[in-house]
Amino acid sequence: MSISIPELLTNDGFITAGERKAIEEYAAESGLSFIKIALTSGYISRKNYDRSLINAGIIIQEHPRDEAYDPEVLSRLDLPFVHDRLALPLRIENGKVVTLMAAPDDQLVIDFVKFTYDMEPEVIITSDLDITWLSNKLLGERYVKSSVFELLKRDPDSSAVVTFSTAQLIFIFVLISLVAIGLVLSFKNTSIIINVLISSFFLVAIIFKLFLALAGSRFELHQAVTRNDLRGIKDDELPIYTILLPVYKEDKLIKKLIWNLQSIDYPRHKLDIKLLIEEDDDKTFNAVKNLDFPAVFEVIVVPFHMPKTKPKACNYGLHFSRGKYLTIYDAEDIPDTDQLKKVVALFSKLPENYICVQSALNYFNRNENFLTRMFTLEYSYWFDYMLPGLDTLDIPIPLGGTSNHFKLQELVDLGAWDPFNVTEDADLGVRAYAKGYKIAIINSTTYEEANNELFNWIRQRSRWIKGYMQTYLVHMRDPVALWKEIGWRGFLGFNFFIGATPVTFLVYPLLLIVFISYVVFDLSGIRTLFPDWVLFMSIFNLMVGNILMIYVNMIAVFKRRYYELILFAVANPIYWLMHSIAAYKGLYQLVVKPFYWEKTNHGLSKVNNPINVVK
Repeated sequence: MSISIPELLTNDGFITAGERKAIEEYAAESGLSFIKIALTSGYISRKNYDRSLINAGIIIQEHPRDEAYDPEVLSRLDLPFVHDRLALPLRIENGKVVTLMAAPDDQLVIDFVKFTYDMEPEVIITSDLDITWLSNKLLGERYVKSSVFELLKRDPDSSAVVTFSTAQLIFIFVLISLVAIGLVLSFKNTSIIINVLISSFFLVAIIFKLFLALAGSRFELHQAVTRNDLRGIKDDELPIYTILLPVYKEDKLIKKLIWNLQSIDYPRHKLDIKLLIEEDDDKTFNAVKNLDFPAVFEVIVVPFHMPKTKPKACNYGLHFSRGKYLTIYDAEDIPDTDQLKKVVALFSKLPENYICVQSALNYFNRNENFLTRMFTLEYSYWFDYMLPGLDTLDIPIPLGGTSNHFKLQELVDLGAWDPFNVTEDADLGVRAYAKGYKIAIINSTTYEEANNELFNWIRQRSRWIKGYMQTYLVHMRDPVALWKEIGWRGFLGFNFFIGATPVTFLVYPLLLIVFISYVVFDLSGIRTLFPDWVLFMSIFNLMVGNILMIYVNMIAVFKRRYYELILFAVANPIYWLMHSIAAYKGLYQLVVKPFYWEKTNHGLSKVNNPINVVK
C-alpha cells in the first residue's frame, strides 16, 4: 500500500506536525514503529486511528483471533519484534505470507517478511490490541514458562513452590507430638508452659514493633530528596523508566488509571508503561479497546499458566521492559507527580549496592468509614515508622506491593519475583538483603483506595498474611545458613518482624479468650487450670501489648497530620481481632491452596475526588 500513516493522521488533524516529528524521531531512536508510539504514548486514540483508516478506504479485520496460523511460519518470529512493530505473519496462502498489521505502511515489516519467507506479504489490517493478544497467545509460551520457573531453576531454595520442607514438617510433627504427650502426662503443667510462652512471645513481638516505630520516627533526618535536587534534573538526561501495571478485571478503573498516569512529571518518550492483562480478562481488554481518548501505556497480554498470580504477570512483563529503572503501580494508585524524578535523584546519590527504593503508601479515602480509618492508621505507622525503622537498624525490609522502584537489570539478576509467593515483594526484599543488596525508603507517597468493605478486606489481608507465612517458611528452611547470610541483627529482625507478625495475629484471640474467661465470666475452670501468677502474666501481657499498639497507632497520625484519626487508635484491639480472622483463613489456605491469589476488588470507594498529591 502506498498510503503514509503519519501523513494521514496529520492531514486528518489527529496529530500535529510537531507531534508527528517527535514520534518519528523517537521511532528512529527506539526501533518502535510509528503507530506503536502514537497509540501507546498518548498521541491518538484507537477510535480516531480507526476513523482515519476507514476514511482512507482501508478495511479493518474485526476478528483476527479466528485466523488460521502455521507453526512453521510462527517459528521464525521473535515476540519482542512483533510487539515493537505490531505485525504478525500467520501463514502462507496463495504464494503470499498472510500478515496481520496495525499499519499498512511499515516498510520494515514488509522487508522482514520478504527476507524471512522469500515471499510477498498479504497484509490484513487489524487492531494493534488484537495483534498483541494473538501474538502473546501464540508466541508467549517460552516467556511465560520462564516467568514461572526461572527462580525455581536458578535458586530453588528461594522458591515457595514447596510450602513446607521435609525438615520443617518433621519439626512441626515432633512439636505437636511433644505437646500431646505433655498434655497427657501433665495437662496442667503443659498448659501453663504453653500459656507463658505464648503470652511472653506476644509481648516481646509488640515491644519490638514499638522499638522499630521509635527508631523510624527519626527517619526524616536522612535520605530525603529536596526541591533543589529536583531542580537539578535535566529531562534530556533522564533514563527510560518502566512502569508495570498488573491488572485483573479492573475495567472500571482504566479511565482513572490513564488520568493518574498522565499527571506523572516525566518526559513522555522516556516512559515505558506496560499494562499487564491476563489472557482470559476480556473485560479489561475490551475496556482498553473501547477507550475514546489516547492511552499512555502498552498492553501486554499474559498467556494462561498456573499459578495465576501478580508476580507471574510482572515477571512476564520484564521480558519486554526497556527501562533502566522499574516500578509497579496498582490500577487505583495515585503516585506523587514527582515520584519518578525523586527516585532517579536518590539512586544517583546512593551507593551501587542499593537495588530498590520504596515509596510510602497511604489512602485518599481515609475518612470514608471505620475500616478505611483503621487501614490508614495501619499504613501510616507501617510506612512512616516501621519500614524506616528497619532501614535505620539495617534489618531486611519487606517491600510493599506497589511503588517499589528497582534497578531493572539487578532485579533480573536476582531472579525477579517468586510467582508462587502471594506476598511476593516482602519475599523479594528479604532475598535482596540476603544477596547483599540494600533498600532505601524515600520521602514520596503513593495514594491508594483503602478497602471499605469487610469481606473484601479479609480477602486482601488473608493473602498478605499467608504470604508472610510463605516467606518465613522459605527463608527458614536452613536457619543457620540464613544467620550467616544476613547476620544476627538481620536474623532476629526477620524472625520478630516477618515471622512474628502472623504468629501474633494467631495467638491474639487465644489470649483474649483467657482474659474474657477470667475477668468477664469468672470461669472457675480457668482458675483451676492456671495459677493466679500465670493468669496475671497473660492478662498483663495482653493489656500492655494492646496499649503499646494503641500508642503506635496514635503516633502514626503525626507525620501526616491526620489528627482526626487519633481517637480511632483506641479501636486497635478490634482491628487486631479482624486480623486474627484473616490469619486463620490464611493459615488454612497455606495448607490447602498455598498459591491461590485472593482477588481484591477495587473501585468500591465513593470518594471520587482524591486529595491533591502534587508536592
